[in-house]
Amino acid sequence: MKKKAFLRGLLGFPLGIAIGHVISVICSLWFGDGTFQPCTSELIALAGNEVNAIILQTFFCGIVGTGFAASSVVWEKETWSIAKQTGSYFLINSLIMLPVAYFLQWMEHSLKGFLIYFGLFTFYFGIMWVIQYFIWKHTLKKMNKRLSDMINDK
Repeated sequence: MKKKAFLRGLLGFPLGIAIGHVISVICSLWFGDGTFQPCTSELIALAGNEVNAIILQTFFCGIVGTGFAASSVVWEKETWSIAKQTGSYFLINSLIMLPVAYFLQWMEHSLKGFLIYFGLFTFYFGIMWVIQYFIWKHTLKKMNKRLSDMINDK
């Protein structure tokens, strides 16, 4: 299990960077004025310049990707309930995502800013969980149908 988490984490690093870049593009389209805004102005000020800020953000997006990918092994713990798997995955990734978001200035540095960011994180986590749940439910239904058909054909 540890080896699998490690290997997934290695693959998660570049995936986290790619997802972070795509989010930067989307945010630039949404909030920008026609220019690419790869990171917040607060992070640029903290880092001293835009290049340093982008390097920091790229690295930490990779760390977030590593965390999400490596912790996905909890879904394979067949002795755990879906609630325990979900809670563990959420807790692990919250403990990675929230400090990174705070450091990279993705949230306002106040209790209100933290609660808003945590609320949005929880909301999007929930949406993704529901989507995955129904995908797996549909997949299992198809597999059971095929098994049933195979048994009935004999």
